[in-house]
Amino acid sequence: MSEPGLRERKRQRTFQVLSDVAIGLFVEKGFDAVSVAEVAAAAEVSKPTLFRYFPAKEDLVLHRIADHEGEPARVAGEGPTPLAALRRHFLAGLEKCDPVTGLNDDPDVLAFHTLLYGTPALVARLHTHLERSEAALAEALGDDLDARLAAGQITAVQRVLALENWRRIAAGERVADVREDAVAGAERAFGVLAAGLPWLA
Repeated sequence: MSEPGLRERKRQRTFQVLSDVAIGLFVEKGFDAVSVAEVAAAAEVSKPTLFRYFPAKEDLVLHRIADHEGEPARVAGEGPTPLAALRRHFLAGLEKCDPVTGLNDDPDVLAFHTLLYGTPALVARLHTHLERSEAALAEALGDDLDARLAAGQITAVQRVLALENWRRIAAGERVADVREDAVAGAERAFGVLAAGLPWLA
């Protein structure tokens, strides 16, 4: 293994450790009750070192979903049509209980989502991630007004579907109780998108 490869692996491990330590503290004590200095101390790094990896406190949490940011844009190009590809990908996510679909009742995932959706600062930062993801999808669809309108609708549909699943599970339902409705809801929502955006269907 080359030295740059080793450095990159170490960098990724550090990202993961810092994020995991921070999320553990935030879940236990609340996001606003934990300082960046506390996270740095718990992770045994200096505060400047932590800020080199995560410029903002919110990024310590959003790191876990950052890799999903460009996913819709990538998936849309997999064909046979953008909507068919996005529908297939979302349904596959439901099948494997991908946390991004909201259909996951693992206690750690539930704790993370409760932290994320229950903290205004994190919701605001999540919105920024969604905006970037939407912009990337619009670019993949042609980057004109029609593409931007379509990307906005697709992003909204996926967000609402995931939130609906998470709300039910957070209220105490199990994946097995929610799955059938989640799949039916996704099929219905993507059907509506296809009817309204025939050029992508």
